[in-house]
Parts: sequence; structure tokens; C-alpha cells
Amino acid sequence: MLDTATAETQVLALLDEMATRTDNPAQARRDFARALVAAVAGLIRTGTVTGTVTTAGSATAQTGSITTSRIQ
Repeated sequence: MLDTATAETQVLALLDEMATRTDNPAQARRDFARALVAAVAGLIRTGTVTGTVTTAGSATAQTGSITTSRIQ
């Protein structure tokens, strides 16, 4: 399950921080982009992936793959 409450809190905090930065708008935009990507990447890494696992082989030698349906 993707933690949307944490995502909203992180993005809001980032926007609040950027709203106070008026000395160098170009740098603020770059910093915003970097921080936003980092926040999204962190959320994706902690999300749960659901899917169907298909396996082949004996009980001691399994191979397989997962078909993902979505990140929740």
C-alpha cells in the first residue's frame, strides 16, 4: 500500500520550504525537482507490489517470475 498521507505531508513541506526561497528562483526550482524525485522514489521503494507468481520445477529447485498488477 502506498502511503499517500506521508506523500502529501512531504510534498506540502517541500512546497512550504520553496515558497520562502526568493533569493535564487532557478536554484529553488532545481532543489524542488531533486527533493520531489527523492520523495517519490522513497515512497515507491516502500510500496507493496501485488501480483501473481508462476513457478516451475521441483520443490527444491524453483524458478519463476512475477507478473505485477499494480503498486498499492
